[in-house]
Amino acid sequence: MTRRTFLAALAAQADRPNIVYVLADDLGWGDLRCYNAASAVATPNADRLAREGMRFTDMHSPSSVCTPTRYGILTGRYCWRTSLKRGVLWGYSPNLIEPGRLTAASLLKSAGYATGGVGKWHLGLGTGEKTDYSKPLQPSPLDHGFEYFFGIPASLDIDPYLYFENDRVVEAASAETPGSDTPRGIFWRKGAIAPSFKLENVLPELIDKAVAFVRRDHKKPYFLYLPLTAPHTPWMPHEKGRTGGGTYTDFVAMVDQMLGRVMEAIGTSNTLLIFTSDNGAAWREEDKAKFAHRANAGWRGQKADIWEAGHRIPFLARWPGRIPAGRVQNTLGCLTDFMATVADIAGVALPRDAGEDSYSLLPALRGKAGSRRAIVHHSGDGMFSIREGSWKLALGLGSGGFSQPQRIPGPGGQLYDLSKDPGETNNLYDRRADVVARLTKLLERYQQQGYSRPI
Repeated sequence: MTRRTFLAALAAQADRPNIVYVLADDLGWGDLRCYNAASAVATPNADRLAREGMRFTDMHSPSSVCTPTRYGILTGRYCWRTSLKRGVLWGYSPNLIEPGRLTAASLLKSAGYATGGVGKWHLGLGTGEKTDYSKPLQPSPLDHGFEYFFGIPASLDIDPYLYFENDRVVEAASAETPGSDTPRGIFWRKGAIAPSFKLENVLPELIDKAVAFVRRDHKKPYFLYLPLTAPHTPWMPHEKGRTGGGTYTDFVAMVDQMLGRVMEAIGTSNTLLIFTSDNGAAWREEDKAKFAHRANAGWRGQKADIWEAGHRIPFLARWPGRIPAGRVQNTLGCLTDFMATVADIAGVALPRDAGEDSYSLLPALRGKAGSRRAIVHHSGDGMFSIREGSWKLALGLGSGGFSQPQRIPGPGGQLYDLSKDPGETNNLYDRRADVVARLTKLLERYQQQGYSRPI
């Protein structure tokens, strides 16, 4: 290596940003004012992030439910390539990420980053049929590239209700909660709970831990993965009646407040801050009848569905001096793209057996066109869809998720031209056999070859 090359390498390393990835839980595209001016909740911190950074309008989660999206973010790989073909993991489910698989955390750790995680893990802990929380949790996030992790095992409505730090439980779940399912949104399942665990305090306590991590005296750039527990059920805002959409939008307002705390801790440092959601909002028809708020804006369906509201999500990114401020980016993107993006930022080439479904967003973050050709969508019950350009093909009839009808028996599928029909109301499946054939062939190729990015 020449002296010039060596100095250039040092300069590039010194310019590497901290990376903070804030993942809201069940936050809809229409919840944020910067996406939906008619939102019933003010979101000043998210709106500020959009002004100071970039707002993506065509970003998607790889799945319409929790666990598969988290797997996709950290591995850059579609979760339906694993043993989990539908639904989510539970509180006692074993570790899902394969031993030795490269993750965004392990990649950044090897590239010289300090790596930390705080929040909802929901990717399984330990091995065997049922997690034993009385023993060290192995595998844990520490086995997937995180040097530090503090959080809860799964969603905040799934037992056991406890915190774990690194690979140990903080306090055993030695008590029992009867659970709750009324009123709407105040839901959690009955089960084991740590005596001092208070569901309504989990979100701010996680933010306390995240802020403490950001404010450490890091000697090198850091990566913080911050998967929040809200606004997923149970809806437990600390301030009620502040918004026009009931308890749910009050909870969204609290999420925005927590984002503001993270932004304050980051300050003006050289940090790439991403704020997004794991899937669409669980905003039902009954909610639409009761409130003017539209958590998923005008997109069809809701969380878990194959329709756009299930997987089209907000995505805001800020990197001072690197991302053009106030820019709106309409390029196609997927949350699996985080893996290739951080590899690009760190100057590391992805091996062939990692990030199989990941495209770098770095060009798009710099205001250029993206390179992603297509996205494979996956619903809560396992229905497949593929999007290429403006065309979207779903291999089945119905929502494939929470909306009714979930599945309509019989042959056929759904084909929509989103450029003319963003609401997915005009099914062209029987009229455009050529598009159906082309997209079906592309989906089958992606499924069979084990990857979708150029390798």
